[in-house]
Amino acid sequence: MQENMQNKYLLEMINISKQFPGVKALDKVTLRVRPGTVHALVGENGAGKSTLMKCLFGIYHPDEGEIYLDGRKVKFLNARQALDNGVSMVHQELNLVRQRNIMDNIWLGRYPQSGLFIDEKRMYEETKKIFDELDIDLDPREKVSKLSVSQMQMIEIAKAVSYNSKIIVMDEPTSSLTEKEVAHLFKIIKALKQKGVGIIYISHKMDEILEISDDVTVMRDGKWIDTKPASELDIDTIIKMMVGRDLTHRFPEKDNKIGDVILRVSNLTAKRQPSIKDVSFELRRGEILGVAGLVGSKRTDIVEALFGLREIEKGDIEVNGKSIKISNPRDAIKNGFALVTEERRSTGIFGMLDIKFNSTIANINSYCKFGVVDDKRCQKDTQWVIDSMRVKTPSQKTAIGTLSGGNQQKVIIGRWLLTEPDILMLDEPTRGIDVGAKYEIYQLIIDLAKKGKAIIMISSEMPELLGVTDRIMVMSNGYLAGIVETKKTNQEEIMRLAAKYL
Repeated sequence: MQENMQNKYLLEMINISKQFPGVKALDKVTLRVRPGTVHALVGENGAGKSTLMKCLFGIYHPDEGEIYLDGRKVKFLNARQALDNGVSMVHQELNLVRQRNIMDNIWLGRYPQSGLFIDEKRMYEETKKIFDELDIDLDPREKVSKLSVSQMQMIEIAKAVSYNSKIIVMDEPTSSLTEKEVAHLFKIIKALKQKGVGIIYISHKMDEILEISDDVTVMRDGKWIDTKPASELDIDTIIKMMVGRDLTHRFPEKDNKIGDVILRVSNLTAKRQPSIKDVSFELRRGEILGVAGLVGSKRTDIVEALFGLREIEKGDIEVNGKSIKISNPRDAIKNGFALVTEERRSTGIFGMLDIKFNSTIANINSYCKFGVVDDKRCQKDTQWVIDSMRVKTPSQKTAIGTLSGGNQQKVIIGRWLLTEPDILMLDEPTRGIDVGAKYEIYQLIIDLAKKGKAIIMISSEMPELLGVTDRIMVMSNGYLAGIVETKKTNQEEIMRLAAKYL
């Protein structure tokens, strides 16, 4: 009986094709998922993974191909139909309503009713029951805006589970999770597998894919490349299938020259607590300074304070030996700072607007003369962003939200380079980006350092920090735990420092 179940497919997507103006996003792609298994879907950004899942979820309608769920042919016209039929998705970019509480977010659009009114008591109990099953220690009445990114990710997973789904798509589910939280997620996945749920797992983290997956499907340039049992694969084989070539070096060669001190920060303390306390460091021209630390270490608070997004209680900031005051982002930009934020979707891009708008918005005042925007200059600078950042796009008029994560990130970096900053701050610059695009971002960062830009780079990925930076500043619970030279340190020393003030 078990063998028959394993041979039967829970989901079949057969010869799915999807065309957009100027781009064939999917070309006869087939995906088959067995019940009670994790099926990894991998490929570089732009390979077509997200488009395929949007076709499954009713967000896009395939130009050709068929979808079968539990042996029944389906054609979902919208996401609601997919959810009602047992297909749910945990998106990489968080889709929660931050001003509402947790249980509102989980049951939005399908509140339990008692007569004409919402049954708050039942909603609380149902949420608590799911949290108990998933071992999530949060109050369902807590406001979402007070949660960390990793806690929000767990809420998205709980919401998907609440639909009693047969198929759950998880798009980069661990991108914001600590090692402990990843272990917790894998425990949840194993429990879902035992219930016969099929999980489509999209990730760029190869070690995770090999640990959690039963089957792996590789896509490249909108085409199906291969499907194999995870047990028959290793990291190098997967990467070769993804990029169509051997990727012998994960990180580019570093040849940036470090110059004089450009930024000196002394005893920086943010007003809103808990936050950073008495943080002091120097940054030199041509230097890539990494920032490491566990989730909750307040790494992001440093760059937010320097960019005027977080009020400073005390401390001194010097740029080129001159003391400056930063009260808002306008002050920061005027003093040569630029910030690429962690969450592209909510704080980085204007998803519905085109690449031209997204490229030029941070520098818009420079294009205005007598209240009129110089569109020719905007077009010229946007083309510079597309060419120099190697952005894959049909045109400047393409909505940025339709681009892959890696291409969106390149546009954002290009946007800030148009402001001609001296100090570029990057918060998780390769989050949710594939190995090939990551390499391009690393090369871009090193090239900028070679041109004399000073770079602060926050990352949760230890190999990335060790492969790209010159020094690493380690944060722990809002305090600076230490600064180490990248060439002379290792993961163990960084982890010891990260745990120093816990």
